[in-house]
Amino acid sequence: MNVAFIGLGRMGHAMASRLVGEFDLVVFNRTPGRAQQLADAGARVADSVADACQGRDVVITMLADDAALTAVTLGAAGIRDSLTAGALHVAMGTHSVSAIRELTAAHRGHEQTLIAAPVLGRPDVAATGKLGVVAGGPSEAVRRCEPLFGLIATRTFHAGTEPASASAVKLANNFVLGCAIEAMGEAFSLVGKYDVPARLFYDVMVDGLFSAPAYRVYGDIIADEKYDRVGFTAELGLKDVNLMLAAGSVARVPLPSGNVYRDRLLGAIAHGEGELDWAVMARDQQRASGAA
Repeated sequence: MNVAFIGLGRMGHAMASRLVGEFDLVVFNRTPGRAQQLADAGARVADSVADACQGRDVVITMLADDAALTAVTLGAAGIRDSLTAGALHVAMGTHSVSAIRELTAAHRGHEQTLIAAPVLGRPDVAATGKLGVVAGGPSEAVRRCEPLFGLIATRTFHAGTEPASASAVKLANNFVLGCAIEAMGEAFSLVGKYDVPARLFYDVMVDGLFSAPAYRVYGDIIADEKYDRVGFTAELGLKDVNLMLAAGSVARVPLPSGNVYRDRLLGAIAHGEGELDWAVMARDQQRASGAA
């Protein structure tokens, strides 16, 4: 299988590193230096999106937002116009339902197939091939991608034949995670006002009902205020929660908890913390509590 990978940020680079040496891999990133390590491992570095798409069976994108995905896909010499008929575009970033629907139709008009396959996990998990993948798209097209997904993830969740369904699942999953982080921020602020050490509360929490990875990973970051251990920035968290609220608006589903943690992210970003891990919303809760 001939594969191209476009978008080599923290997550994209970790994912592409799992594929190099396993497939005929071409990589492209707007900042060329990010591709050097992959080139040293055997990947070819393309000089444009169009170059990356030439002769590829599958093009994977891992891009930060809808604007980047739309520009790379539908812009001049973009993926749609550069891929051959029958090829697959696998969008693995977190994107809005509306953007995925637009791109699904655009590719279909060129006899290409879009698969939405957003991932679950942080970059350190991606580097070990232990992500989750939520795949939405025609069954046969998803089946063709299973060898790729098997190197990136321990499990692929099939969300149905419509790519937009996978986007909805990823947004809902991130919604639950964001709410959990925000609730932990409130809880840590509360016990802090009673002079309880953060690490003690962390131990109580994860040794009891809340032993899941989300509470262990993000609770640890909050307890020790290790917000510079970035897996997912506050700016990206804000982008995602806005996509969630938009999806809820379209479907007429109220998401009141989303508004709460959106405001915490806005507060953190307003204090210059947008590039810290999105768990920094707990610090904004501390400020609101008069404790920071």
